[in-house]
Amino acid sequence: MYPKKFDYFLPTSLNEAIKLLHDKEDSKVLAGGQSLIALMKLRLAAPSALVDITQVRDDLAYIRKEKKHLAVGALTPHDNLERDKGVQKLFPILIDAASKIGDQQIRNRGTVGGSCCHADPAADLPTAFLALDPKFVTRGMRGRRSIPSSDFFVDTFTTAVKKDEILTEIQIPYLPKRSGSAYIKHSRREGDFAIVGVGVALTVGPKNVCKDVRISLGAVAPTPIRAKSAEKYLKGKKLDEETIAAGAEKANTEADPPSDMHGSREYRFEMIKVFTKRAVKLALSRV
Repeated sequence: MYPKKFDYFLPTSLNEAIKLLHDKEDSKVLAGGQSLIALMKLRLAAPSALVDITQVRDDLAYIRKEKKHLAVGALTPHDNLERDKGVQKLFPILIDAASKIGDQQIRNRGTVGGSCCHADPAADLPTAFLALDPKFVTRGMRGRRSIPSSDFFVDTFTTAVKKDEILTEIQIPYLPKRSGSAYIKHSRREGDFAIVGVGVALTVGPKNVCKDVRISLGAVAPTPIRAKSAEKYLKGKKLDEETIAAGAEKANTEADPPSDMHGSREYRFEMIKVFTKRAVKLALSRV
């Protein structure tokens, strides 16, 4: 199927792109296009105008170490994130997630910001990012905004980014010493969307006592969510086999998974527990 007719704009600056989004009714940002173009061809999305921001890639494609956080430009391709040595050392959870996105061609074209703004609840990077509690920075006609991760994902395919705003950067706070992170997903085939995805970032003290932990879940609610009941249970406890298993049993408390051709609601509830246990153990092994 072919998409409906649309106007196409190729701005050469971020300010020009923002103005076009503001002026053109029902316009959409085109970055890597790996999600939007597919939806347009199926006519599940029919914007009247596309604002292609690939010409401002030099301004928005970067990975930089700042004083208090790692800054990832929104136009950074998945492949760049996956191969970055600094990210591999600081946030292996992002390597886990980026390496599981589609195939190599998709990872070459797809962008970090595009995946987050598309807000598919089964996507890998949004779930992984949620475990790291970053801030999402946008630019628009009214200036710059910094959106906490808890407020960014609003609903399925919906974020807090306004119509005339562009996501420019994701700021990931550095983890304390003796921290580890991991992302694991359950899917039918390599590169498929998750049936269940679990991200974990944890910090331990002496004798592996859990000082802090964040557990994110994907594909089990309208947006990526935090497994707060499991987090609360694990904090302050020594992370051994028994404690991790007991915490994983509580991980599905906040979930509201769907039933579809890939798995029933009941199956997903069980897989949340299985993959939370595996993800916590993998993150702990990386401390």
